Amino acid sequence: MADQSIVGALVLGLIEGLTEFIPVSSTAHVLLAGHFMGFRSPGNTFAVLIQLGAILAILLVYFQKLLQIALDLPHSTQARRFVLTVLLAFLPAAIIGALAHDFIKSVLFETPMLICVMLIVGGFILLAVDKMSLRPRYTDITQYPTGLAFKIGLFQCLAMIPGTSRSGATIVGALLMGTDKRSAAEFSFFLAMPTMLGAFVLDLYKNRNALSFDDAGIIAIGFVAAFVTALLVVRSLLDFVSSRGFAPFAYWRILVGTAGLIGLLVFG
Repeated sequence: MADQSIVGALVLGLIEGLTEFIPVSSTAHVLLAGHFMGFRSPGNTFAVLIQLGAILAILLVYFQKLLQIALDLPHSTQARRFVLTVLLAFLPAAIIGALAHDFIKSVLFETPMLICVMLIVGGFILLAVDKMSLRPRYTDITQYPTGLAFKIGLFQCLAMIPGTSRSGATIVGALLMGTDKRSAAEFSFFLAMPTMLGAFVLDLYKNRNALSFDDAGIIAIGFVAAFVTALLVVRSLLDFVSSRGFAPFAYWRILVGTAGLIGLLVFG
C-alpha cells in the first residue's frame, strides 16, 4: 500500500464514522473527499465496505437493547411488533436497492455535481422542517405504527441518490408524520442496521471479483477509523438533537455542497 492510499483510507474512514448517523450524507462526504483526494476503489466499493465499521459501532452501543428484544421475541407482542416495524421500514430500500444497484453505483455515484446539489437542496429542506412548529404524536420508537414505519422506509429510498442522506431522509419523513426529533433519530439508528448491512453484503457480492488482497489493507484502515468515530457520534447524537435540533447539520450540508460546487468548477 502506498502511503497516500493509507492516509486516504484513514481520512475517509474518519469522515464515514463522523457522518454516517447524522443527516449530512456520509456517502456524499466520502465520495467528494475521495474525488478531490484522487482516492479510487473498484466500483467505489470502499465507500460501502467501510460502513461495516459504523454498523458494528451502532450494534455495540445498542447491544443490550437488541439482546433484550431478542430474548423477549418468543413471549412479547410488543417486541415482535417492533421488529416488524423495522423490517417493514427496511423493505422498500431493500427492493429498490437490489433492482437499481448497478445504476446507482455506475451513474449516480459517479456524478459529483449531483451530489453537491443534493447536499444543498437537502440542507434547505432539513432546515425548513427543523423550524416547523410540528406537534409530535409519537415519541417512543417501540410504539410506532406499522404504517408509519413503512412510510418512513419509503422516505429512506430517496437516499439512493447520493447527497440526500439516509438518516436525513428518514428523519425528515418521520418528523413530517408526527414523531419527535429524538425518536426520529433513534429510529433511523435501528433502520440503519438492516439497511447498511444489506448494502454491505450486496456490494461485497457484486464486487467480489474486483477486490484483491491489496484492497483488504486500506479497507481495514477505513473500517477501524469509521468504527471509532461512529461510536463517539452514536453515543452523543440523541442528546445533541434533543437540545439543538437539526439546524446545525442543515447549515453544514449547505456549506459543504456549496464548497464542493466551487471546487468542481475551479478544479474539475
